[in-house]
Amino acid sequence: MPVEPPGAACRAAPGRPDPRLRHHVVGYAGFASGTGAPLAHRLLPINLTALVISFDEPFGLVTGPRARATVDGPTTWGRGVTVGLTPAGVAELCGLPMSELSGLSVDWRDVLGRRIGPLAEQLAAEPGWPARFALLDAALLGRLGPGTSLGVIGAAWQRLQGSRVPVGALAAHLGVGRRTLEAGFRREIGLSPATVGRVSRFQRALGLLGEGAALAPTAVGAGYADQSHFNRETRAMVGLTPAELCAFVQYRPLTAA
Repeated sequence: MPVEPPGAACRAAPGRPDPRLRHHVVGYAGFASGTGAPLAHRLLPINLTALVISFDEPFGLVTGPRARATVDGPTTWGRGVTVGLTPAGVAELCGLPMSELSGLSVDWRDVLGRRIGPLAEQLAAEPGWPARFALLDAALLGRLGPGTSLGVIGAAWQRLQGSRVPVGALAAHLGVGRRTLEAGFRREIGLSPATVGRVSRFQRALGLLGEGAALAPTAVGAGYADQSHFNRETRAMVGLTPAELCAFVQYRPLTAA
């Protein structure tokens, strides 16, 4: 999100990846500033790895999982698309575990080399978002294998994305010990299972705020104990209150090229 509240609402266009990419790609998100001019961004807590492709210069940024927001790194852009990568997607596309990107933001050439080619320029030249998402599908399908096996850690990570699951119960469901699960997350993800769940809860809240939900329903809907809990977590993770955060996350649909 922008470092400063934008003068005009930013625009967003969600996209679903090809089903064959379901083990590698969480989703796509087209973005554009309200004015079209580049904005400095604050990178919010995430429990995946995001590939940010800017159309402005163009350039690409790979940013790993983190529990706290940051403004470090090359974070200024106006138009582009974000690709959310799973642990399996990072391993195949970048050739390293997600944990090696934890808390970092790096130029995409440093981890992708020549494997991505002139993708930013090609995406910018497409006439609209459906065509851009189709191009991303084709590009990623050409670089990623079938990836049918998630492994225990990948399955646990995926389970934590949309639901509140106690770590002990998750470990028991997967047939491993809690310490084994936690060690695997540190090795492969770079965050503990509890932190992945905590970030997932914050991301659910962020989505609700972006849709215009009030603070109290957002706290309940995202799974916080109460609004005070939501306030404390948001301050700790972003350095803002939920009310302050609302000024940054009001988006409108992005339908034009």
